[in-house]
Amino acid sequence: MSIEKIHPTAIIETGAKIAPDVEIGPFCVIGPHVTLGAGVKIKSHVVIEGHTDIGENCTIYPFASLGCTPQDLKYAGEDSRLIIGKNNTIREYVTMNPGTKDGGMETRVGDNGLFMVSVHIAHDCRIGNNVIMANNATLAGHVHVGDFAIIGGLSAAHQFIRIGEHAIIGGMSGVENDVIPFGRVKGERAFLAGLNLIGLERRGFGKDDIRKLQRAFNQLFGDEGTMEQRLESVAQDFADDETIVKIVEFAKAKTKFTLCQPAKKNP
Repeated sequence: MSIEKIHPTAIIETGAKIAPDVEIGPFCVIGPHVTLGAGVKIKSHVVIEGHTDIGENCTIYPFASLGCTPQDLKYAGEDSRLIIGKNNTIREYVTMNPGTKDGGMETRVGDNGLFMVSVHIAHDCRIGNNVIMANNATLAGHVHVGDFAIIGGLSAAHQFIRIGEHAIIGGMSGVENDVIPFGRVKGERAFLAGLNLIGLERRGFGKDDIRKLQRAFNQLFGDEGTMEQRLESVAQDFADDETIVKIVEFAKAKTKFTLCQPAKKNP
């Protein structure tokens, strides 16, 4: 730990594990069970507590609060963890809480994420890689978010919801159902508005692949038969397409909530 890179007003409690090149700005508080990886930069007025591990090259902006006690009345002081991966940007006033005994004792955030002002990630969430959460986006406990998902500003996800990889959540949306991979949802009570076509193009999906994905989407959320029947039909018709297979597997997984549906099918 380099004294030159730690401001004299910062409080580093005994036991904290801090890589030699970590930068810690004024008035930060680092708890005794915190681990900070190489290249981490903490601007100022940041509080990091609990059993919190932060990976290499993360940048944390003022007034972020990481690893503090979960906002869960069932939490009884267990030594749960918050694990944050590499290369994340965590902006002002972001809060991330550790896990609880009912959720596997761990909240985990992947690599290369951007978490904008006032984002909240609650206890026992699982966040993939390359996720973007815009200003004031909030996740309740036990939410799972797949790789490359984008969650719009002022949106909120109900506890135990799953948001699939490459999905996009529109701003000010209340997400109460699972969102399929590559889906696009919006609305005060979010409904499935189609596929994240722009995101797919930006990430290198070819036009033919996107057209095929659109055909599968139309078939899955069509009017013929039940959802179970349509799922089986899509699974058979597109068995050779790994992208569509991911949607089928996601939809078949047993969870607490049903899939987010197009507006005409939402209750």
